[in-house]
Amino acid sequence: MYSLVTKGRLDRELVPHYDITITATDLGQPALSSIKTLSIKVADVNDNQPEFSINFLELYIFENNAPGASIFSVRASDKDVNENALISYQINRGVGTQNEITSSLNINQETGVIHSLKSFDFEGIKTFQFHVLATDSGTPSLSSNVTVNVFILDQNNNVPVILYPVSANGSAEVVEEIPRNVNAGNLVTKVRAYDADIGYNDWLLFSLQEVSDHSLFGLDRYTGQIRTLRSFTETDEAQHKLIILVKDNGNVSLSATATVIVKVVEPKEAFAASDVKNTVKDEEENNVTFYLIITLASVSVLFLISIIVLVVMQCSKSTDYSSKYLQDTNYDGTLCHSIQYRSGDKRYMLVGPRMSIGSTIVPGSNGNTLVIPDHRRRDSGEVSK
Repeated sequence: MYSLVTKGRLDRELVPHYDITITATDLGQPALSSIKTLSIKVADVNDNQPEFSINFLELYIFENNAPGASIFSVRASDKDVNENALISYQINRGVGTQNEITSSLNINQETGVIHSLKSFDFEGIKTFQFHVLATDSGTPSLSSNVTVNVFILDQNNNVPVILYPVSANGSAEVVEEIPRNVNAGNLVTKVRAYDADIGYNDWLLFSLQEVSDHSLFGLDRYTGQIRTLRSFTETDEAQHKLIILVKDNGNVSLSATATVIVKVVEPKEAFAASDVKNTVKDEEENNVTFYLIITLASVSVLFLISIIVLVVMQCSKSTDYSSKYLQDTNYDGTLCHSIQYRSGDKRYMLVGPRMSIGSTIVPGSNGNTLVIPDHRRRDSGEVSK
């Protein structure tokens, strides 16, 4: 009997099948033999995890996508076979803000197709990230994941908003008065607008959609400034209506309109209107100045009170400290008193607190006596105070 054994480790993913021929030969003369062919299949074990083609995926989605529609799909492969190669998919949603965003995503566990349950808004969110986990059905199961970076693309879905002119009732209309004697190039007004989109979609262009006299007014298409093209004449009308079209630069352009009514008045009337506007402006500035003065005065008073409190506290501490160490006996409040006298060739000075009435000096006591060299003419018996 003979045994067929392996010489090394078998790997089904490299060589899944072997055909082995065995020959049996006797030792007779002549030798006789026979052969047997064995077909060997290598059984699979779950030794390979699912693999994605790349570790990072980038997904670009236009905003305002249809809810429930497919937006992306992922796919992983497994080198094993049968149950060991059966892959299921799921989304790792993470925590915090990312979890709130990815909660609107759903993935088909068998196919890896991802659906969005809501429509994305570029003005609300521009990018987010999530992970997809691929797991096989082997025992034990193996898995791997891929990171998906999602970028929301802007669409031209916002209409330009007129900031000026806007009247009191909210309509995009205003009345501007200019004197009749203005020259060419005089600034009448400026139309201001903005667009909530970004990039090319928020580039705004201005144009005159309607004007009573094209020879009088011109509009800068990029800045929205309205200027006079020539001086007014006596035959020109006293009122002109201009309708300005504000249009964005999207593929499907969106627009809004503003109306400016220009009244041509005599110079005196224009100056009077200007004075009224300046008066209102001055009143507003005066109110601001008044409030500013009140604020500064309040701060100054608080600072002064703080300084006074600190000085009082400091003086109180100094008084307590002095009274703790001063003695009251035979002391009338003066700092010191000195007496100079001679004894033989030496000159002495007695230094100490000023004695009050009734105080005595103990003879022979030199505790407070200083010996001072006599550099001046000796004068026996001289005593000074």
